[in-house]
Amino acid sequence: MNDDVVTKTGTTTVGLATSEGVVLAADRRASLGGRFVSNKQAMKIEQVHPRAAVTMAGSVGGAQAFIRQLRASANLYEARRGEPMDVDALAQTAGQLLRGMPASPVLGGVDADGEARVFSIDGAGGVLEDAYSASGSGMTLATGALERLYRDDLTLEEGVEVAAEAVDSALERDTASGNGITVARITADGVNIDTYDDVTEALA
Repeated sequence: MNDDVVTKTGTTTVGLATSEGVVLAADRRASLGGRFVSNKQAMKIEQVHPRAAVTMAGSVGGAQAFIRQLRASANLYEARRGEPMDVDALAQTAGQLLRGMPASPVLGGVDADGEARVFSIDGAGGVLEDAYSASGSGMTLATGALERLYRDDLTLEEGVEVAAEAVDSALERDTASGNGITVARITADGVNIDTYDDVTEALA
């Protein structure tokens, strides 16, 4: 099978910081080249740290390998130091591990002092922090919605609404994204991940 068909998977993932924590959201469709739907219940958000999670966008195999390595690095740090790695160090580690991989995750986490952090990571090892970020084939559409709806004083549940709206805007036009939504709510207390068959369920 042609490698280009395998690695060019489509998706929409977003992350945003709120006054109470971080929200990550992603659609649930896995596709090959944006033309064939290979899975309708793909989990594109994974917890990698007691107070952090990461989205998957790009090559499924590459993203899964990256998540395993990042989780292992965070666990090893905690085992050796007796405390979780801080989110900034986790993001820098993610950038080093992702280098050369065909993936573009969004990492979100909450520091021990309660500060919400969102980072976009690229395959060249770049790590950029912002109040919100999007990745995948629906990135442009999702970013437009985020720019229109985002405020820095959002509550966590208001952030869920904004993230869901951003993913939904991509689902309307991006054929590689669809089949519901996964939402991660990240606070100083931990990571809570829920899946919904329809975006409207996340808004209820």
